[in-house]
Amino acid sequence: MKRSIGSGLLICLVLGAAATLAAQTAGTTPPNILVVTREFLKPGKGGSPHEKTESAFIQAMSAAKWSTTHYIGTDALSGPTRSVFFTPYDSYAAWEKDNLGVMANTSLSAALDRAFIADGELLSAVETNVFHYREDLSYHADQVNVAQMRYFEAISFKAKPGHEMEWEAIDKMYVENYGKADPNAHWSVYEQMFGRNSGGVYVVLIPLKSLAEIDASFASDKKFFDQLGESGIKKMAEMSAASTESVESNLLQFNPKISYPTDNMVKTDPGFWKPKPVAAPAKKPDAKPAQ
Repeated sequence: MKRSIGSGLLICLVLGAAATLAAQTAGTTPPNILVVTREFLKPGKGGSPHEKTESAFIQAMSAAKWSTTHYIGTDALSGPTRSVFFTPYDSYAAWEKDNLGVMANTSLSAALDRAFIADGELLSAVETNVFHYREDLSYHADQVNVAQMRYFEAISFKAKPGHEMEWEAIDKMYVENYGKADPNAHWSVYEQMFGRNSGGVYVVLIPLKSLAEIDASFASDKKFFDQLGESGIKKMAEMSAASTESVESNLLQFNPKISYPTDNMVKTDPGFWKPKPVAAPAKKPDAKPAQ
């Protein structure tokens, strides 16, 4: 079943409320590989209908006590109606080992096949892309506990063919200077390696505890541009125009009902990742007939 996170997400590092995507605990380096799956939903098939079909994947993996794969499921708050799943791996070899393990487990693979059939009835399209972590383009990406986050801002850039190095130079200017405007800033950058439109695609993932952090980030942006000065802003704009083909930004909200989190994530915030079922209201006794 492997979840993956692919899309033409591109990078714009002007948000001070940034944090790193896949650190399970603060002080953990983000995973080297992110497999990203986007499931585009038919009209009216989001929400509880999709959560129900996704629960079959979670039940199958839980029943198998599957521990080599965990993923975060999110629902898009912008753009087409879709769910985006992030599955981290240390290496391509680890991804392969996980896939082979699922195939060898006949009961698990059969349960996942049934889940895919039911889930597919709700979907208009599915897309998988694979990304590789770029530590040199990231900033303090190991200082966030993603288990306490509730959103990802995913900002993607596609560099013009042959201008990837120029685009990376802009990113490194942010890495070098943005912390002076906001010492608490964090972001992780991934470069797309496989999938649709791969080549020159970079994704910045910014975990957020609250959307209020976006409001607060504007003050840091102003400080950053003030310290660049007019000449610095002009230089960065010229470099961006010469190297960037497109930019897209989206907000994704964590959904524990379509996620398969690690034990550590659940322990960090069990109320969110493993919420207790809401008890059904007590049935009122039938009213006595009037005498």
